[in-house]
This record gives sequence, C-alpha cells and structure tokens, in this order.
Amino acid sequence: MNRPESEAARGETALFQELRPRLVGVAYGLLGSVSEAEDVVQDAWMRLQRTDTAAIDDLTGWLVTTTSRLALDVLRSARVRREAYVGPWLPEPVATAPDPADSVSLADSLSWAMLVVLETLSPAERAAFVLHDVFGLTFDEVAAALGRSAPACRKLASRARDHVEARKPRFDVDPDEHRHVVEAFSRAVTSGDIDGLTALLDPDAVLTSDGGGVVRAARKPVRGAEKVARFLTGVTARYDDFHHQVTTVNGGPALLTVTGGEVGGITLLGIADGRIVAVDMVRNPDKLTGIHEVHRPR
Repeated sequence: MNRPESEAARGETALFQELRPRLVGVAYGLLGSVSEAEDVVQDAWMRLQRTDTAAIDDLTGWLVTTTSRLALDVLRSARVRREAYVGPWLPEPVATAPDPADSVSLADSLSWAMLVVLETLSPAERAAFVLHDVFGLTFDEVAAALGRSAPACRKLASRARDHVEARKPRFDVDPDEHRHVVEAFSRAVTSGDIDGLTALLDPDAVLTSDGGGVVRAARKPVRGAEKVARFLTGVTARYDDFHHQVTTVNGGPALLTVTGGEVGGITLLGIADGRIVAVDMVRNPDKLTGIHEVHRPR
C-alpha cells in the first residue's frame, strides 16, 4: 500500500533537514564560501521538488551528487569572477565557537590552511579531492557527481593529493601552543610592540589581507617579518578603540578585530616551529556575515 503523498513529502523534508549541514559542508569545501554553499544546497532542494522521487533509489546519494554538481558549476564560474576580484581572495571563515552546532558541517581535515591550499587546485581536482579524501565518497560516487569515469576521478584525486601534500603548510603546533601564540600576537599588535611582534614572526612570514575592494586592505601580500610587523602596528595605530577577541574559526584559534564596537575583520595565523608564517586577514564584510551572527563583540 502506497503512503499518502504528504507523508512521503514529510519524509523527504525530514531527510533533507538532517542532511543539510553535511550538504552545506560539502559545498563549502568546494567553494570556500558559506553563502554560495547555502545557495547551492537550496538549489538542490528546489530541484528535488521538481523530481519524481519515486524513481530515486538512494535519496541521500542523489542529494550529495546533485549538491556536488551544482557546486562544481558555481566553482567554475567563480574562478572567472575571482580573476577580477580586487586584491587577494581568501575563503570565507566559519565560526565554530561558541556554539559548535554550526550550520556548516566541517570535516576535521577541512582546516583554514587546507582551504587556502585548495584554492590552487583546478575545479575538477578540488572536487575529486574534497569528495573522496575529505568527505569519504567512493570513486563511483565521485564519478557520478563529476560526470567522469571512476578511474579518471581516481587520477584527479591522486594529482590533487600530491599537490596538496607539496603545498600544505606544516603547521604542527598543538592547540594550546597555537592559542598561546595567537594571544601573544594580539598583545604585540594592540600595544604597537614592533620588536615583540617581529620576534613572533618567521623571517619569511606573509600577510594576506582580503578587503574585496569594499574596505581598506593591502592589495598585494606583505612579505617579511619586519614589513608585516610595521604594517600591522601601522593599521592598529589608526584606531583609538581597537581590540581583539579570541575565538575559534574553522576549528582553530583566531582573532576578531573589533573597532567601534563592531567586528571589522578576522585574523587567522599559520604557525610552524613556534613562529607565525602566515597572517590571513579577512576584512571583506560580505565574508563576515556568519561571524556577525555568531559573535557579539564584548
């Protein structure tokens, strides 16, 4: 006996709501943008409404595959748009504190550093790597999402894996030490201590600032410990009410930049051998929407 259509629809809605954090996580891993990921997942839901679900054997697999295909389409077009982006482009940070039950289901390996490296892959390589290595899909499932053969997807993932291993920063610091360095960095920046800040930075440290042409930011990466230290203390000196708030973003410690009682950016540090090797500053307000929703400056 067939179930009433309304009961079937309720079951589909319940399954979608259960899967939604994972679907957004998959799309975010491919796109590096929470807003675009949420749009993709909503598009997948709308397509499901127009599909004969009775013909779908595996609804979960259909949703993951459809979300992946849509995200890949967006990624290809986004690569073109990002060529015209003003200044460096950084991923959109996801707040994972104070409430870990965030709308995005982040895989443990999808750290901030990993997201930055994923930007250097081709769309197909990124999709194969994220779907297989990060989210554990089989190569048959990856093939269905990418519209390629399983052996071809295996080669894509292998190339991506080699590329990631070659470029992935060796950030081997433990969480407690990471937080200690983040707090020391904050004290040096807010006090204008150039010497103390330079001592925390690796001689070849690189600062990347993403303002998207919307707010003031360095249009090119700043390289070298002394130049990075002078840039940071110079920016801080412009504000009378500047302070940091330690938080957790993409599973690691980060600093909210608060000026005039408002969140003006977020800073993420890459640390290796006790020194800061990367300073990533996300200042584009379009990428801070989720941060504003979770955090209220103190």
